[in-house]
Amino acid sequence: MSSNESSYGDIHRYEPARESTAAAIAIVLLTVIEVLFVFMFVFGLMSGWASTEGGNMFLAGVLSFVFIDLAFILVLYRKEFLPDVMVVKKRRRKWEDLYIREEQMEGETLAEPEDAWDTLKRAVYPYYKR
Repeated sequence: MSSNESSYGDIHRYEPARESTAAAIAIVLLTVIEVLFVFMFVFGLMSGWASTEGGNMFLAGVLSFVFIDLAFILVLYRKEFLPDVMVVKKRRRKWEDLYIREEQMEGETLAEPEDAWDTLKRAVYPYYKR
């Protein structure tokens, strides 16, 4: 391996997170909204809103807003507060994906015509001795 090639597990690029104040404020506000939606959902379940005619759909909508809000929180956190890291991975050759050894990568030759009967016997009865 030459000196300019990267080996498996080497960090190829590392960019630190931006950590913007606007993103932190947005995450805090979204978290407050998340807590309110969760409280409304739990209160609706305990109060029996689901037993009314439109209450079941209303609680489903509140629950969907809970997960959508959580998704926005996670996207903002991932984009603004986690570093961008690229790790070099070793590309495997095709024969390695088949879980065979290197000496088997070319395959095996077919039997000679005079050995065809022995090959057939071994295929039918694997413990056949020559």
